[in-house]
Amino acid sequence: MSNNVLLHSFQFSALVLVQVLILNHINFLGYINPYAYVLFILLFPTTSNRLIFLLLSFAIGLSIDVFSDSGGVHAAASVTIAFIRPALLKFCFGSVNDHHTIKFNNTDFGARLSYFTMLILLHHILLFALEIFNLNNIILILQKALFSGIFTIILCLIIHILFSRKS
Repeated sequence: MSNNVLLHSFQFSALVLVQVLILNHINFLGYINPYAYVLFILLFPTTSNRLIFLLLSFAIGLSIDVFSDSGGVHAAASVTIAFIRPALLKFCFGSVNDHHTIKFNNTDFGARLSYFTMLILLHHILLFALEIFNLNNIILILQKALFSGIFTIILCLIIHILFSRKS
């Protein structure tokens, strides 16, 4: 049990540091900015306590907000996708999730890709809608969400493949 707590604490800290020190400084073409910290929310164990998961999602979003001076938009988007995650797990992985025994390393790549895509795009749409907060700029919101989302999906898949333990 304590080994899992240490592992998740390390993942939390590492993703926040990578996001704040490296990824926040990438702003390619004004639209592409990857947000790899969502990987913590995507891959958090499904067997854990839901309240703790929501609090950790808020904490990782708030950490990014504090370092980025973004006023809570990351925390709001992170808690929203954490709240919606169980429904998307059931949608993407079907009956495997019914027993809360899902192992992301053992799932079909297509299901994993659709799960990552849906949650990341939802996160990015919420993030940029709250950041811009003007429906007159809906095209800009969708453009930033799409381009950053594609780059984030690719980055999260690469990180997941490189650092996943084979079981």
